[in-house]
Amino acid sequence: MRKFMKLFKSLLVAPATLGLLAPMSATANELNITEVSAYSSSEEIQNISEFNSKELAVTNSRVDGLEARFNNFEAGSFSETTSAAFTATMAIGAETDDDAGDDTDDVVTAGYSFQIDLETSFTGEDLLAVSIDAGNANTTGIAQFDANSNGDGLDVDGLSYTFGLGNSTTVMFGDNMDASSLFTSACVYGGPGMTLSDCGVPNAGVGNGGAMAGIEYDFGTGFTAAFGYAGNEATLMTEEGDDAWGLNVAYTGDNYGLSATYGLNESDNAARVIDGYEDTYIGLQAYYTPEGNLPSVSVGYETGEDGSLLGVNDSLTSYFIGLTWDEVAPGSAGIAFGTKTPTVEDTDDQHMYEAYYSYPINDGMTITPLVYVQEVSADGVDDTTGIMVQTTFAF
Repeated sequence: MRKFMKLFKSLLVAPATLGLLAPMSATANELNITEVSAYSSSEEIQNISEFNSKELAVTNSRVDGLEARFNNFEAGSFSETTSAAFTATMAIGAETDDDAGDDTDDVVTAGYSFQIDLETSFTGEDLLAVSIDAGNANTTGIAQFDANSNGDGLDVDGLSYTFGLGNSTTVMFGDNMDASSLFTSACVYGGPGMTLSDCGVPNAGVGNGGAMAGIEYDFGTGFTAAFGYAGNEATLMTEEGDDAWGLNVAYTGDNYGLSATYGLNESDNAARVIDGYEDTYIGLQAYYTPEGNLPSVSVGYETGEDGSLLGVNDSLTSYFIGLTWDEVAPGSAGIAFGTKTPTVEDTDDQHMYEAYYSYPINDGMTITPLVYVQEVSADGVDDTTGIMVQTTFAF
């Protein structure tokens, strides 16, 4: 330690001594600098130089090692164009139909949902998207919340790759994706309920899932047109498969929009395939968002033919209207009315009414209560009432 301190003092004194030599050389004949020179001999200076060289070599070696480790870490991490979004929800609620002496439907239930959405781009003009989720939100009492219910294990819920062709065309390929993934829905109602979330078009949107391919063209004037196909991965484009495809055209203005959708869904039932029956639907949607604090209005209507095993097509209709207030105190609210299920020709409509309020606690946490009533047309069966609350965490 003493030797090191002595050497350290020499390192401090040596530069100062060398700095004094230049001005003193002019008067060297008046000053005997032999003793000063003797203070730091050439051998000592050589030792100092060797010390500095060794220390610099060690330091450079350590820096090179750290840089290599950093480069390896950077190579194994997410790219700069990759992003991840996480959503977790917890819900509690109950349903009741007010049947006398029946308490089985008055039980309060709870559940959760978790989802990871990963997105990355390779060219800046394409997008690879993966959705991974888990949850048990299909329990009676909270099932109306449109949340994940595939169990506690994480599953891939969707995989897609989207890229552009020129400035106007978008192409998508995917798996476990709907044929309507590129369709434009002219609906701005944001209710959390699952039944009315399709805004009156539950079938024309071809939500069958499977291996998917789609294309969209943007005319640049507010008009868009899209085509989509999806089918069972094991029986694509075969008579045995459950193929579906659809067409969609839409116009979006400054504060309103219109869309029309045609969907065809083949059945995997052998009798229907042999008889040539298919499910076909046409859906129309529109929305209008007025100025001020007036609510936005969304409407939808669908009509179609449901292929029958008996060789007879059943005509089905659905409709919907929803109002959304974007600013109600610190949150947003909405009410909606529509058909609970598509109405078969010559049968009574079964309606559903719902109201919700979405309250943001902070930037990443939102609480949403939902109240709804579902009509039941069967004799002696009361309507179903549901009350539930969902807390959503986004991070």
